[in-house]
Amino acid sequence: MKIYDISMIVHPDMPVYKNKNDKRPVLSRVSDFTNGSTYESRIQMNIHTGTHVDAPLHMLPGGATIDQIDLRRLITPCKVFDLTALNEKISASDLAKHDIKSGDFILLRTRNSYIETFDFNFTYLDSSGAAYLKDKSITGVGIDALGIERDQPGHETHKILFEAGIVILEGLRLKDVVKGKYLLIAAPLKIRGAEGAPVRAVLVQEEARGRFPCFLARC
Repeated sequence: MKIYDISMIVHPDMPVYKNKNDKRPVLSRVSDFTNGSTYESRIQMNIHTGTHVDAPLHMLPGGATIDQIDLRRLITPCKVFDLTALNEKISASDLAKHDIKSGDFILLRTRNSYIETFDFNFTYLDSSGAAYLKDKSITGVGIDALGIERDQPGHETHKILFEAGIVILEGLRLKDVVKGKYLLIAAPLKIRGAEGAPVRAVLVQEEARGRFPCFLARC
């Protein structure tokens, strides 16, 4: 069984959206063995820093919160598509070249995975691509950027996906993953009333006979 860790490492100097200092995580020591019997730390970070899941409330007033998302939506078979040849955006015509079926959870592997700093010109999913995925009735989409869209007026991509009930997973690292089918495990922290949550995302590769290990998949 091969497991790929596709999560960003959380640390103060990690890439954050638009290099905004208020999005940088702060890890502070609460106690150590010089002033107590345990070592404890406190972390302060924006919910959308690093690898995370967006919930509809992020863009839709009154939208569902992260604790309301069924975990089966994020522990599921998925497909990784290679879109590294694209430089700017992923549109409907780009997605039409790939095998996308109703009920799929798809991950978009782009050139973003090869860039270790924040790129203001990162590859994103445009509104036509979002509409295409809506029409395909997928269940979720993940991308290797800290945002699934980039400076789009009205946040069209997010809203199209959320209104269609599509889960959004951002901040993936897919450099070491080839296109194909995997089991995605991306359970978010269970934070009541939040518009998203950090996640430790991994991919489990299929066994040779074309199935996932029985204890991890829906057998």
